[in-house]
Amino acid sequence: MSMDRSLKTKAALTRHRNVLSRNERIKRLMDDERWTEGRSIFGLPKIANRKAAVGGKKKEKKAAEGEAAPGAAPAPGAAPAAAAAPASDKKAAAKAPAGKAGK
Repeated sequence: MSMDRSLKTKAALTRHRNVLSRNERIKRLMDDERWTEGRSIFGLPKIANRKAAVGGKKKEKKAAEGEAAPGAAPAPGAAPAAAAAPASDKKAAAKAPAGKAGK
């Protein structure tokens, strides 16, 4: 059962917004030093409010950690190299009868 919107925490209700209020736009202009005192609050320039991309390199890092260095001893409990053969080779070997392989 879902929770009523009025019972949610304030942080859960906040999300990324593309449109900023006038106060937020003025504050952003002040931070960027593009605001001068005495300027009209009407006709403000557009302010881009882009959502920053997060993450992306963690998968590559995990894959690099999982790979063994060439010439290194296999980890304890790791499968031998013969068992690591591709599945397609195993299927082909299982389908061909032992005595009729050359015919």
